[in-house]
Amino acid sequence: MEEQVDRLVSKTWAKYQQTPKSKRLLIAVSGIPGSGKTTLAARVAQRLNALWREENPGLGTGLGIATFLPMDGYHLTRAQLSAMPDPNTAHARRGAAFTFDAPAFLELVKKLRQPLCPETGTIYAPSFDHAVKDPVANDLPIAATSRVVVFEGNYLSLGTGAAEWKEAAELMDELWFVDVEEEVARQRLIRRHVASGIAADEGEAARRAEENDLVNGREIVEGRVEVHEVVFSREDDEWKPEKQGIDMERDG
Repeated sequence: MEEQVDRLVSKTWAKYQQTPKSKRLLIAVSGIPGSGKTTLAARVAQRLNALWREENPGLGTGLGIATFLPMDGYHLTRAQLSAMPDPNTAHARRGAAFTFDAPAFLELVKKLRQPLCPETGTIYAPSFDHAVKDPVANDLPIAATSRVVVFEGNYLSLGTGAAEWKEAAELMDELWFVDVEEEVARQRLIRRHVASGIAADEGEAARRAEENDLVNGREIVEGRVEVHEVVFSREDDEWKPEKQGIDMERDG
């Protein structure tokens, strides 16, 4: 997978350099749960910032031009799920497309699509607090200096369901999809759910994966719009999230 990352970083770096300074480059990385999309998106953003710092050594090690932005913060709150007509199903299916705030996500994308100018300020996106299992508003800053935004989420190339998903996808400069065999994703999800405490044991984790995550995954695959890049995710011991310094705990 490292070779694929090298290629995508090179492609994005070249495209960034050709992008007018008044515009952001928006990239959406999608895939089914357990596909490895978080690792890919975060790694690309890290590498882009490293390249920028190499070319701008006097501007500080903490600066960069790329922001990694997961869409976890657009989960509906538990209170919102409880207010749905069928709250039991809504809570059980948390992580499905209908349990996300698609209109709010589209609004963020529209803000980031606006031209950059001297008056442009920091834009904030929500994060997700796994301790309280709810979003945290205005927690992830996207500075005016952030010229590349690498989004990550299950539904960023979805053309079915809520119209906002497709509209957001159409506003992106690049759509990347991480493809994976369902059984590989299932095994990853079982390990992840147990490690994060979402499931008490492998049996419970397997049920969660089969009854929710992989059901969502089939919707993601079947409803996918045309994308610019398909990245094939395989089991690779050198491509473990922990080896990349990436937190893979997810709630959907």
